[in-house]
Amino acid sequence: MPPAPRTGSTPAGPPFDAVCLGETMVAFRPAGPERLADAQLFVRGVGGAESNVACLLAGAGHRVRWVGCLGTDGFGDHVLAEIAARGVDVSAVRRDPDRPTGLYFRTDGERCTTSERPADGALAEVLYHRAGSAASAMSPATVDRAVANSGRVLHLSGITPALSDSCHALVWELTAPRPGRPLLSFDVNYRVGLWKRRDPAVLLDLARRCDVVFVGADEARAVWGADGPEAVRDLLPEPSVLVVKDGGRGATAHTADGSCHVPALSVEVAGSVGAGDAFAAGFLSATLRGLPVRARLRHGHLTAAAALTVPGDLAEPPARSVADRLAALDDAAWGRLRLGPGWTTRKA
Repeated sequence: MPPAPRTGSTPAGPPFDAVCLGETMVAFRPAGPERLADAQLFVRGVGGAESNVACLLAGAGHRVRWVGCLGTDGFGDHVLAEIAARGVDVSAVRRDPDRPTGLYFRTDGERCTTSERPADGALAEVLYHRAGSAASAMSPATVDRAVANSGRVLHLSGITPALSDSCHALVWELTAPRPGRPLLSFDVNYRVGLWKRRDPAVLLDLARRCDVVFVGADEARAVWGADGPEAVRDLLPEPSVLVVKDGGRGATAHTADGSCHVPALSVEVAGSVGAGDAFAAGFLSATLRGLPVRARLRHGHLTAAAALTVPGDLAEPPARSVADRLAALDDAAWGRLRLGPGWTTRKA
């Protein structure tokens, strides 16, 4: 048996467990339940699908790097400080003196599907100010491939290729089959507004080049006309793991060993923004730990439940010991779980 590594020694393999690449913006949401038109006070936060995943993975105890580009403005300073404060490495983030950091304004229902919309029928609103942002100028020439490949997992999303031709070229290059590349994780993350002037069919081509793919059932219907987990798998046989999320109904993972479905948890929803990113983070955390597919799906649901029970973009993930205990419940006990605001911070 080889000797145990000395305390403080550098772990073998890549320096990071995961690298997450994409745009992060400053997010503003009304302080109350108003429409954007009526709000006078806004709460400032940070929003970015890939950096959300990075922060949650770091909170779960993983070594994580976020790669992106920000303006040299104060908003860029804020984004950088917030992500670094979550324990994420930001040393590879570029600052562009000629382009601004992206901004967006949203109400709490921004990313709700029909089945998840608030009971009062409140209309979701989102207003982006990201055209010409620093991140939209990312390209194969501005991102060091060695930096992008410095983790066991490289996590990307379908938001980045929608930002510009150069961003599309970057994601296309990073997903190219080549020896020694990290495990490629891709969240389709279809945003209708971003694809108005572009062909979203490229999302299918990109997904086919990746190893772990996350897609919502509603996204698959809207973009590809695929209805149901089996239809999505027929369309995407290439990824070694394909996860089809279906809101409150649950999620199905397709692997070489077959399909595994895990029902969603019963959750008191405070805000739906970031739940999809949280699911991906929980699933990837369990993947990095070598857990079986069923446990990966349950960890995805638990981390999503943490996001659903807070109004902001990011929530503290449950402690690993708590998540492991809940993920190990039998089916009946899993079905009885009811999670509300504050459940991740209370003593188990």
